Amino acid sequence: MPRQSISVVQVADPAAAAALVADEIAQLALAQRRGGSALVLGLATGRTTTAVYEALAERVLARSLELEGAIAFNLDEYCGLSASDPRSFAAWMRERFFDRVGWPGERTRIPSGLAGEDCERHCADYEASIRAAGGLDLQLLGIGRNGHIGFNEPGSARDSRTRRVRLGPETIEDAARDFGSAEAVPRFAITIGVATILDARRVRLLAFGEKKRAALERALHGEISSDCPASFLREHADLRVYADAAALGQSLPRKASV
Repeated sequence: MPRQSISVVQVADPAAAAALVADEIAQLALAQRRGGSALVLGLATGRTTTAVYEALAERVLARSLELEGAIAFNLDEYCGLSASDPRSFAAWMRERFFDRVGWPGERTRIPSGLAGEDCERHCADYEASIRAAGGLDLQLLGIGRNGHIGFNEPGSARDSRTRRVRLGPETIEDAARDFGSAEAVPRFAITIGVATILDARRVRLLAFGEKKRAALERALHGEISSDCPASFLREHADLRVYADAAALGQSLPRKASV
């Protein structure tokens, strides 16, 4: 595998990172439109990415960003939750972004938490939908304290695709605040796989706060292995990391390479 350079950008706060990501998406959307093709985005939910959707919504409403024809694929969803459940990622995305900018439902794709016995077929269909759209132009990511990306928990293989997964204890603990208790958090979820993420033409990873420091250090400088799924991102040709000083654990950004 050829050595790749990782761009690590230190930012003052999530809003600063969000502005940079939103500007890049706006430029990419314009380039795609001029080229006659639709922008295909891979989107992530959670506190880490909230500021990105705020920045994108501001640009759309100010008409400095045009997303007509763009398609969105979400990373993951909890098993057992319907799209109307306020705790679902589908509801999270509608409230914070899709409904605000009037993004048509037929151009948003989110795994179904109610796939049930048809889960395997649903996951295969989700993968096929991404391929049919031409692949992801940009995948937005956060990172879990245990090094997960999407819900690809430690142990997830490099060649994994969209599938049902069991959530790890740290992930359940972190989600407890949204469900009222750890006991109420679903134990399973559907997530696109590591290989699907790596197929994206661009990957943008955001990390903020001291709680993400250890995971980010392992991802950027530890062994590339399934023990820290985020470490596989170092095999990507166009990875950019936006992180604050607390997550980086240092005053200046650095270049990491493999």
